[in-house]
Amino acid sequence: MDQSKPLKVRLTFSVILVGISLLFAAVVTDHWAVLSPRVEESNATCEAAHFGLWRLCTKRIYMQGQGPKGKGCGPISLPGEYSISAAAIAIFSVGFAIMGTICVLLSFRKKRDYLLKPASMFYTFAGLCIIISVEVMRQSVRRMIDSEDTAWIEYSYSWSFACACAAFVLLFVCGLALLLIALPRFPQNPWETCMDAEPEH
Repeated sequence: MDQSKPLKVRLTFSVILVGISLLFAAVVTDHWAVLSPRVEESNATCEAAHFGLWRLCTKRIYMQGQGPKGKGCGPISLPGEYSISAAAIAIFSVGFAIMGTICVLLSFRKKRDYLLKPASMFYTFAGLCIIISVEVMRQSVRRMIDSEDTAWIEYSYSWSFACACAAFVLLFVCGLALLLIALPRFPQNPWETCMDAEPEH
C-alpha cells in the first residue's frame, strides 16, 4: 500500500468535512434569496422577504424609519412543485453525504480501503444533488419574480445560496479526488505487470 495514501485520504476528508458543513448550513438556513418590491413613495411600507428550502420570512419596513417593523415567518410560498422538489433533492444530498462519511470512518477503523470507492461516489452524488437543488431554487425565484401574483420584483442571492454552491464544488471535486486516491496503483515501468504492483488492502 502506498505509504502516503492515508495522509491523502485524511487531507481530502478534511476538505470534504468543510463541504458537508457548508451543505448543512445551506439546507437549514433561510437566506437563499432576498426579495424586495419596487417602492415609489418615500413614506411607503416596504415588505422585504428572504427564504430558504423550508420557509419564507417577511419583514415590513417603513422607508423613513418610523413606525413598527413587523416580522413573520411561515411555510414557504414558492410555486409548490419547485419548493418540494428543491427540498427533497437537498435531503438526498444530505443523505449521500452522511453515507459517504460513514464509509470513510469505517475505512479508517477497519483498514478497509475498498470502502473509499463507494464513499467517493456518495460524495460526488451529494454534490450533484445540491447543485440540482440550487438550480431548481433559482428557477423558482425567477418564476416568482415573473408572476403577477407577487409584489416582489427584485431579488438577490444571499449567503445560504453561496454555501450551497461552495458545497457542490468541494464535495464534487473531493469526491472525484477520493476516487482517484482509492484506485490501485498502476504499473510504473513498462516491464512491471499488474501482478507486480502493490496489492490493495
